[in-house]
Amino acid sequence: MIESLVYDGTGVESVEDLAAARTADGTTWVHVEDASDAEIDAVADAFDLHALAIEDVRNNVRAKSEEFSAYTFALVKTARLTRGETTFEEEIDDEPVGLFIGDDWLVTVATGSADPVARVQESVRRGDERLLERGPDFTAYRLLDVLVDSYFEVLEHLEGQIEAIEDEVVESPDADLLSDINSVRRELLSFRKVVWPVRETLAVLARGDVRATRADTQKYYRDVYDHLVQLVDLLETYRDLVVGTRDIYLNALSQSTNEVMKVLTVVATIFIPLTFVAGVYGMNFADSAYNMPELTWEFGYPAVMLGMAGVAALMVFYFRRQSYL
Repeated sequence: MIESLVYDGTGVESVEDLAAARTADGTTWVHVEDASDAEIDAVADAFDLHALAIEDVRNNVRAKSEEFSAYTFALVKTARLTRGETTFEEEIDDEPVGLFIGDDWLVTVATGSADPVARVQESVRRGDERLLERGPDFTAYRLLDVLVDSYFEVLEHLEGQIEAIEDEVVESPDADLLSDINSVRRELLSFRKVVWPVRETLAVLARGDVRATRADTQKYYRDVYDHLVQLVDLLETYRDLVVGTRDIYLNALSQSTNEVMKVLTVVATIFIPLTFVAGVYGMNFADSAYNMPELTWEFGYPAVMLGMAGVAALMVFYFRRQSYL
């Protein structure tokens, strides 16, 4: 899909011819989304976009910014949570979006669907002409602002998962919980790999190191950069929370195992003297002056059983006094 929007000073209109869009008076915005290689090459030829920059978009490399003679190139990433094809667990899915910011034109190239770009495009179609009226660098700012807002939506979803895991750790830790903790931790790490390079790219645009961002729009880029700094700080905090939650889970699991082992140890300790008594009276030697007199005593069996019960009761009482039970 290729769509060209041109602001001529009075309004926004769609232009089908790329050459006419390039030479039109006013601000031109050409967006390429989920297009074929031939369509992307056609836009690159019309606006003299460097082949290496187009290759970076196609190969989904790390977010970056680069200055060319006629434009500034910025590669950023969209991020969303999707179900994995093999594990069916949520994963961070990122798509590259290339921004080519010229003097009076803006070209955005996305290999897949880019919801943040679609939102800004819809704003222009609905009559928000000030986006193009204030120049291509301001339109690029709005794209980046909406993109960063979508990052916060992903982070909010991850925050909900972390809160649910923290509640489960306290209430009922089970074996499946460790898998959930590791899954969220992987999502946070993947999300950080997307956000951190984008922050560096925004820093270059916000400082005015490139020619494409004018002085009166740099403050808007700085605002987006501040949001990204806040986002990275939250990511670090949530990652620490997940690591702490995993430690709490392992400690709770260890404590539960210790409680079970303590009960089993107490039960085994109670039966040790009972087993000794049963072993002594189970020898059954006969026809000797040294045999146990209880073997021929009428009340020998009840007396031994009562004695064993008394020993067990005394040991249970002692363990309760010591808070072992």
